[in-house]
Amino acid sequence: MTNNSEIRPFRIDVPQSGLDDLDARLDAARWPDQPAGVGWSQGTPVPVVRELARYWRESFDWRAVERRINELPQFTTDIDGQTVHFLHIRSDAPDAFPVLLTHGWPGTFVEWLPVIGHLTGAGVHLVIPSLPGFAFSGPTATGGWDLDRTARAWAELMRRLGYDRYVAAGNDGGSLVSPVVGRVDPDHVAGVYVTQAFSFPSGDPAEMADLTEDEQRRLGVLGRFWEEMSGYDKLQSTRPQQLAYALTDSPVGQLAWVLQLLWGEDMPEDTAAALDRDFVLTVATIFWVTGTAGSSARFYWENAHADQPEGPTTAPLGVVVFRDDFQSIRRFAQRDHANIVHWSEFDTGGHYPGLQTPDLFSADLVGFVGKVR
Repeated sequence: MTNNSEIRPFRIDVPQSGLDDLDARLDAARWPDQPAGVGWSQGTPVPVVRELARYWRESFDWRAVERRINELPQFTTDIDGQTVHFLHIRSDAPDAFPVLLTHGWPGTFVEWLPVIGHLTGAGVHLVIPSLPGFAFSGPTATGGWDLDRTARAWAELMRRLGYDRYVAAGNDGGSLVSPVVGRVDPDHVAGVYVTQAFSFPSGDPAEMADLTEDEQRRLGVLGRFWEEMSGYDKLQSTRPQQLAYALTDSPVGQLAWVLQLLWGEDMPEDTAAALDRDFVLTVATIFWVTGTAGSSARFYWENAHADQPEGPTTAPLGVVVFRDDFQSIRRFAQRDHANIVHWSEFDTGGHYPGLQTPDLFSADLVGFVGKVR
């Protein structure tokens, strides 16, 4: 790997030998038992994973996915000793404004593909990077890639691309990275736009005394998630290397690990339709062929062990809330963020709005850009 500021064109070209190895491992998969009647209560059910694995082996066309992504302008560059892969799609609009759009885990840059046409057509230049340790950014070469280091790399990336002012936006982990971009690059970040505010009760009884019924419901949804589905967070925050052995060696294990968060039991049918099996298998294949199961899990460990920045992001903040996501609560967000200038709520959509409601997400983001540019 070179260690300079050169920006290099990139195309995905997975060796056929790697795809043949994937097929052989799927053919030889060993399947666990599962008690009758437990459904999703102990994890992703065996019948669900078996059916997706069968489709992965027999029908999923990675080469078609590869061709579709390669139609988009992709690049790599080296920042702080790490390869960074990104899409860079410029709008034809003469007054277009740049947006840096960041994904989370187990998402990848592909969760943003459906919004590209909406946003560039509405006058937005798009920079869509793969987080260090994810996808075609490849495994992280060194430790320390926490939110702060990633945010500083994003600021450097935008500088190299010649953008003096931009909006930092994101979903999931991208909703954690983007406010830090605003903190480390305040002279250039016009605003921060997130799909989750990640602001929670402080423990002060007075703060909980007058919660509305809707706010109590939202806290209940979040509480149930952490009680029943957050094992991935605990493991990736404490012993990611233990997980890396299993996921790097077993494509079925990799598939089941990401599937719980991409396609869980509680996803309503009207939003699940957007997260179809080809998308799920695209994500699983990207993690598999890039060998980034372990390094993407380390993102949690790095953030759990990093010194957290003090004080709120001072950049203008926009928050969009979708019905079936971990819905942000405005009173807590206003306590943690001093400069909320935009707040939208929709009675549809879910945790992956770029896939599930790309038109709504794009229009709302464009509206935010118009306020802060």
